[in-house]
Amino acid sequence: MQTNTEIGYNSKIEGDVIVSRADAVLNWFRKNSLWPMPMGLACCAIELMAAGASRFDISRFGAEVMRFSPRQSDLMIVAGTVTYKMALAVRRIYHQMPDPKWVIAMGACASTGGMYRSYAVLQGVDQILPVDVYVAGCPPRPEALLDAIIKVQSKVSKEPALAALKNVA
Repeated sequence: MQTNTEIGYNSKIEGDVIVSRADAVLNWFRKNSLWPMPMGLACCAIELMAAGASRFDISRFGAEVMRFSPRQSDLMIVAGTVTYKMALAVRRIYHQMPDPKWVIAMGACASTGGMYRSYAVLQGVDQILPVDVYVAGCPPRPEALLDAIIKVQSKVSKEPALAALKNVA
């Protein structure tokens, strides 16, 4: 029979108890349960819908719960052309989302205005919102959106979760 010293006894894992940092646990919960607020404004929205279908399966990343209520979302995906007429509504919906929140600019139009250099098109959603990840392409493939979600997840996992909770209280 082997003793604890022979099998490499780890004092941090004993039975059903695992010791970890609170930041690590909270960020693990956050990064694996992102709830997107889809802002499908143009053709990129079709690729956003495809990412939620079974072929690409956005649910592998915990983001399958597309919320059309900003108060239940923490990840805004701006997919498509943002006109000045729509910009105020996009910003209002962003401000209604609870903190912490993140933004993905999906496609050339959301990132830079795309091919539309006109008086009616906002030349990048980053003029009105803080964007965390940009997705290139016109329209970008669903795999590119999944890669952006992975990048947001890595950003979420590095944030100080307890410091943010202490500031709220």
